[in-house]
Amino acid sequence: MAPPFLVPLTRFDVNNVIMGIKEIEKANPHRYEFAQLDGILLFEPDESIIVGYKDIKPDAFWTRGHIPGRPLLPGVLMIETAAQLASFYYKNTLGKNDTRFVGFGGVDKVKFRDTVIPGDKLVMLGKCVELRSRRIIFDAQGVVNGKLVFEGTIIGVVV
Repeated sequence: MAPPFLVPLTRFDVNNVIMGIKEIEKANPHRYEFAQLDGILLFEPDESIIVGYKDIKPDAFWTRGHIPGRPLLPGVLMIETAAQLASFYYKNTLGKNDTRFVGFGGVDKVKFRDTVIPGDKLVMLGKCVELRSRRIIFDAQGVVNGKLVFEGTIIGVVV
C-alpha cells in the first residue's frame, strides 16, 4: 500500500507556476540536459514543504536509449529531480546567502512504483526533515496524474 502524500495534491495547482526557470537557476547550478526542474508550484518553508515539477519531453537526451521503442524515465533521474528540489529548498531557506553547492550525500528508502514516460508531468513533492548549515535531509515523492510513482529520502551535503 502506498503511503499518504507528503503534500496534499489539493494544496497546489499544476498549471500555476509560482517560480520558474530563472528563479531555479539562481539557486541551482544545473544547466542544459541536467536541469531537472521546470518550475515550483508550492513553497511553504514554515511548513517545511515544497512542490516542483519536470515536464518529461519526447526529445529528452535519454529517450533514444532507455528503452528503445518504449522510453522510460530512468529512476536515477527521478532521484536527481528530488535532489535538485532539495537543493532549491536549502538555497531559498537557510542557504539564502550561501555560495556553496548542495551535493549528493546519500539516498535512502527509494521505491519506484510506476513508470514515467515522455509526455508526463512529474510532480515532485518534498518535505524537509532536517535542515542544517552543512546538510539537508529531505523526503520526496514523485507523482504523475495523481499516482505515486517514486518515493525516497535525499541527503544533501553543503560543500
